[in-house]
Amino acid sequence: MKSIEHINNALADLDKEVENILMDWSINLTEKDNLMLPLLQQKKVLKQTLEDLTYLKENPPTPNQPCGISKYREDS
Repeated sequence: MKSIEHINNALADLDKEVENILMDWSINLTEKDNLMLPLLQQKKVLKQTLEDLTYLKENPPTPNQPCGISKYREDS
């Protein structure tokens, strides 16, 4: 699946952005938190999407049946 590759690339890009923020000594801690929060939220959504797509790739639904992903997902 091409989408899995794109999600992995996006996760790597987010990791780089977070690392750049953490390594920038000119930014105070509060500002770092404010800059990183949306990035970490995006990362969480992308990770869940990646898990869902990987599950569906490994366990494709039968035709005309619901995929059942809600049974697999652990809400946290």
